[in-house]
Amino acid sequence: MRMSFPDGSPANALAEADPPTDRHPARKGRAAAPRPGAIRLGDLDRTEPVSRSFGCDRGTPIDRYYIEGFLARHAGDVAGRVLEIGDSRYTRRFGGDRVTRSDVLDVDAGSPKATIVADLVHAPHIPDDTFDAIIFTQSLQMIYDMRAALTTLHRILKPGGVLLLTSAGIAKIGRRLGRDDWGEYWRITAEGATALMHDTFPGGECTVTVFGNVLAAVAFLHGLAAEELAPAELDDVDPDYEVIVAARVRKARAA
Repeated sequence: MRMSFPDGSPANALAEADPPTDRHPARKGRAAAPRPGAIRLGDLDRTEPVSRSFGCDRGTPIDRYYIEGFLARHAGDVAGRVLEIGDSRYTRRFGGDRVTRSDVLDVDAGSPKATIVADLVHAPHIPDDTFDAIIFTQSLQMIYDMRAALTTLHRILKPGGVLLLTSAGIAKIGRRLGRDDWGEYWRITAEGATALMHDTFPGGECTVTVFGNVLAAVAFLHGLAAEELAPAELDDVDPDYEVIVAARVRKARAA
């Protein structure tokens, strides 16, 4: 198991010296912070966020910018029989004609999109070794018993199958737009995700990737949209500010 950054560099880059400018061009003024009292917060000088709906009302939410970039990077894994949580939009978008069968899992029996109704914490009715790929975005933090859910995902993946998982790092609580029934129990770090995958995918292969920096985190907490930041500002990675934690996990192949 290892952690990596979006540029593919290994997590042990954390131990390296961190030069202030050439490796991180988006971090303006990193070498010399403004003196105390000189900072002007401007439009963000407010205790009410700009948007309470993650920026959905302003454009592309910043977390979705990272999530969709991660899935695009691993689109080749979205093939064969694919399971997605809630709906199949990412299966269709990133899998295309490589997908031979698309399934949607929902815990709500009333969901019109669900082909499988199950609570991943205990889902013995889903057969073992069923799916070639599972897309599991922004759901793990809403499950109290994460280990049990990940154990189920491992069980229902075929040997050699791939789990593409994302979870919230720095984010507001997900209650929004009348969905106060959304429960959120956890915020997951890259180290935590690595440990969880190590425990629940024995013998598997895992790369954990982090996305974000302090500017992206502040903008996301305020509900700004991705379009309101420059790509360089979004794509710069500061491992101390994990806005999104993502994992690509391959189940061990059969002996």
